[in-house]
Amino acid sequence: MEKENRRRIEEEKQNDTKVVTDSRSALFTLIILSSTLLAVMFSETMLLPAIPEIMRDFNIPYSTSAWIFSAYLIVAAVMTPIAGKLSDIYGSKKVLLTLLVLYVVGVVAGGFSNNITFLLASRVIQGLGMAAVPVAFSILRYSFPPEKLAMPVAVFSSAASGGSVVGLLVGASIIQNFGWHATFFAIAPLASIVTFVIARFVHSSDKPHQLETSEKNASSNRRAIRGRGSIRGRGSMIDIRGAIALSAAITSFLIALTFIENGDSFAENSTQIADISFAASAASLTIFVFLEKRAEEPLINLRLLRHRVLLPSYIMMIVTGTTIFLVYPTIVQLVRSPQPVGFGGNAVDAAHIQLPFMVVFLVFSAATAYIISKLGKVKPTVFGGAISIAGAIGLLMFHSTGFLVSANLTIIAIGLALTTTTTWNLIVSSAPKEFMGISTGIGALLLSIGMAIGPALAGTYMQTFHTSIKGIAGSFPSPESYNMVFLTAAVLSAVSLACSLVLNRRLLKQEEKVAQ
Repeated sequence: MEKENRRRIEEEKQNDTKVVTDSRSALFTLIILSSTLLAVMFSETMLLPAIPEIMRDFNIPYSTSAWIFSAYLIVAAVMTPIAGKLSDIYGSKKVLLTLLVLYVVGVVAGGFSNNITFLLASRVIQGLGMAAVPVAFSILRYSFPPEKLAMPVAVFSSAASGGSVVGLLVGASIIQNFGWHATFFAIAPLASIVTFVIARFVHSSDKPHQLETSEKNASSNRRAIRGRGSIRGRGSMIDIRGAIALSAAITSFLIALTFIENGDSFAENSTQIADISFAASAASLTIFVFLEKRAEEPLINLRLLRHRVLLPSYIMMIVTGTTIFLVYPTIVQLVRSPQPVGFGGNAVDAAHIQLPFMVVFLVFSAATAYIISKLGKVKPTVFGGAISIAGAIGLLMFHSTGFLVSANLTIIAIGLALTTTTTWNLIVSSAPKEFMGISTGIGALLLSIGMAIGPALAGTYMQTFHTSIKGIAGSFPSPESYNMVFLTAAVLSAVSLACSLVLNRRLLKQEEKVAQ
């Protein structure tokens, strides 16, 4: 009896030690993987203040400059569900490292760009690497139990804001002193170090054979969602036709916006080309849905879009992505345009005005885990939507000085941070575990689509509503263009609020049924 008690005590000690070790390992993995997102956002925000210099160096209009972000984000949007599928088949770590290597190659190539075509090509390669972010997210999902996911999601999201804060401060100084090419060379060593550290120290538990085993032990919840899009280990196929159709739909839509923006400056029949592009976009989207319904291994499992929690979350994700990249590049143009249509500032001035947005976004992204623990996993999105509306309306009414712009950006940052982080937590915690890579990929895809639409839509307003200044060559966005941007941001925030209210009501009904 005494030996049995000793044996039990020893087992309990070993289990306690294992729990502590696993907890430390998970935290270490969280820190390393968060650096991936930090590096990516560091790179993006470093480039943002350089847009006016790039436009001047390559002699391109606002609409073409929007493709510097749109080309990158279109590829990222299409690649993210493919990366999610690949991570479910081959393991997240292998896919993550491959994508990070591609990202480093694209960043280095961007530093040698001497024309807009080469720059856009490098951005396409970087877009492939952007898909590393949702893959890193799926590794976190396997590293933490569901009840403790809110904290790592908040930390991971905070890394984006942290990278943006550092990128703004460092990037503006680099652009001012060394030129915009140097921003790419500055990020390449950091991205390389992150890749090496992940290869050496991160261990992923999602092995291909585990996914095959999960097929045999699939729960009823999975069968309800699965449909034709099953995962069969290494024998699975990637839906290339679906990827091409989705790429065509997004690209055609943005090309249509580009021709609308530039009017007859691109071609005499710009309106007809835009109409054809819109029609091609609609046709490609229809073909994409048709292919996905019949594909044995679809790029996007359309039944996931019918999930009562995931569908509103996905809508909020695309709306939030559009809002962020609609407003953020616009502020750069407002600050750097000459007076009286702008503030007449430089890259450093733009960074200082935008800095409060990123700092507040960082703080509230980190604090969202605590807020979720107090308010529940949906209510923060309700508050986030309402605060975002207030911030957007504030920008619409008061944007005549740098202080007013910074103050209203601070307000909208609170709302967007609450919405974004809480929505990611909903997507990660609500999806079936065996579909985590695919579900996270869908969320990242929709976020990237929104982020691709944002700059193009802002460019449309700036190219449509522009004015000239006596004594200064060229044309600049007029006050009406900024009003349209901020009004659109308010409308998008209202859509996000509506989705969060619907989601909150659905979960309340679900809890009532469980209680009965």
